[in-house]
Amino acid sequence: MAEYTFYTNPMSRGQIVRWALHEAGADYDTVLVDWADKPSEFVATNPMAKVPTLVHHHGGHDHTITECAAICHYLAEMTANDLLPRKEEKADYFRYLFFAAGPVEQAVTSRAMGWSVDDPQKQGMLGFGSYERAMDVFDGMLSNRDFVCGDRFTMADVYVGSQVDWGLSFGSMPERASFTAYAERVRTRDAYKAAKAIDMQLIAEKQDD
Repeated sequence: MAEYTFYTNPMSRGQIVRWALHEAGADYDTVLVDWADKPSEFVATNPMAKVPTLVHHHGGHDHTITECAAICHYLAEMTANDLLPRKEEKADYFRYLFFAAGPVEQAVTSRAMGWSVDDPQKQGMLGFGSYERAMDVFDGMLSNRDFVCGDRFTMADVYVGSQVDWGLSFGSMPERASFTAYAERVRTRDAYKAAKAIDMQLIAEKQDD
């Protein structure tokens, strides 16, 4: 048995975790989850029945990890310490990781669903304020650095990079110089290319069925 069992669907956020697994050099088995026929063992593992879900077979126990940002950091902690932040990098690492997982994700989703709050006072009740404000802050964050922690790639860049990569590819984020340059940098990663090739092949095979 591999060290990790990875439940995913290639047309999902599972692409983020596959990239993280490859960056970590992790030993993993893949279980593909069909939207209409989810395996019972998968639902038992994650009652939310959401992919990606990762199970770590470690120390005689099975440990389930869900939520992409959490999975990315867990993999760095358990398998790829070189992708963890140094002491002086921790503030940026966790700030950007959770800003992307929280306000950016919420802003993009709300815009896609057509939800908006125009009253500036009520915007304060939202975790992201407004789509425009979240994008402006994100732009500012990425404008003066190569990666989340400056000039060094860390596991936070897998999650943040995925948000930007997908956002530009699907038009859910605006075309800005900082976003484009950052996406171009993370796309050159060997692990990104290897993981993406696997998922693209799985998608092509599914479409041929």
